[in-house]
Amino acid sequence: MTGKIKSGGGTWFVLAAATLWGTTGTAQALAPEGAGPLAVGTMRLLIGGIGLMAITLLQGGFGRVSSWPIRLSLGAGFFMALYQVTFFAGVSATGVAVGTIVGIGSSPVAAGFLALVFRGERPGRRWLVATALALSGCSLLALSGGEGVRVDILGVFLAICAGASYAACTLLIKGMLERQSPTQVMTVVFCLGALMLLPLLLFVDIAWIGTLHGVATVFYFGLVTAALAYWLFARGLRSVQVASAVTLTLAEPMTAGLLGLLLLGEQMNAQAYCGIGLIFCGLVLLALPVRSRYRSRDRDD
Repeated sequence: MTGKIKSGGGTWFVLAAATLWGTTGTAQALAPEGAGPLAVGTMRLLIGGIGLMAITLLQGGFGRVSSWPIRLSLGAGFFMALYQVTFFAGVSATGVAVGTIVGIGSSPVAAGFLALVFRGERPGRRWLVATALALSGCSLLALSGGEGVRVDILGVFLAICAGASYAACTLLIKGMLERQSPTQVMTVVFCLGALMLLPLLLFVDIAWIGTLHGVATVFYFGLVTAALAYWLFARGLRSVQVASAVTLTLAEPMTAGLLGLLLLGEQMNAQAYCGIGLIFCGLVLLALPVRSRYRSRDRDD
């Protein structure tokens, strides 16, 4: 009975993480001129990793090295870094609308497949319906801007790679959480991902980081949208299935759309509102009824 209650709590941790991720678009819009997505993504992992490292050391460190799942750690760090590169490259090649739909839309599908094959997790019909609603909403939201939609084969392929990378990273983190704490796990994943991306900073403009505005931007991305958000995500992932967790993160585009409306003065048409509504319905279907079902079982016990 205790495990079931924890699962419900895990859902809200994942939703809280996705909400924080949804602020990245607004933060990027308010970032200094010249703050490119690749530099921001790399610094995000680096600052987040440093912050989590400080917390981990204060809590007593990582324990014995022999107890760490080395292969899972390296794999999670690699896919975390690969996601940053492929998503931004895919969006750049095929446009924001198509890149976002394919990148975000492919991740729940990939997560469901990988979780079934490697962990034996069966998401069930509730997940299928919730995912279909949320993905339909993402499509409506992404295509509501009225911009010309272009499809680039390489861009679509990179976006699919991004979705698969995110799903694979989530799967590996889930395995690591069976042995280590969320703080330790995300510290290792972030630091490894940042080390893999650091060489790419040689090819992008990073002068903006030296300004006060740039420092504030980097620390917000690193400590809030990365360290805190991924810690919440890992905490929730301990008791939530991989496929369900990835579907719940579709709260990210919903949050981004609402913040754009409220803080950036962006205009939204009826299609965008319908998209947000569908995402919300999918998330509610996946989250709230599960808790109600658990409570009824608890009463029966």
